[in-house]
Amino acid sequence: MKAKQWSAQIYLTEDGDETRARAVLVTQDSSRTDTSHVVGRGVARRNPIDRSIPEIGDELAASRALEDLAVRLHDVASKDIVQLTGPADPSLW
Repeated sequence: MKAKQWSAQIYLTEDGDETRARAVLVTQDSSRTDTSHVVGRGVARRNPIDRSIPEIGDELAASRALEDLAVRLHDVASKDIVQLTGPADPSLW
């Protein structure tokens, strides 16, 4: 059994009451030479009447970026299924 490792990085930026996150998944398929990147994005905005606790904005934005990343990765897999699955022998179609 061969082990694979995919890496995800989360980048956070803050601007006033808004925190933005970008989650980047990098995959390397050992059977091919290409590297694939899938990116998810998330935003959190603090209500002006709430106390400023930056960690909460980071957590919310990051979780939303990861959720978006999961949806996008699922879309990639769905497209691959449509394009790449089916009988290996075209005469069986």
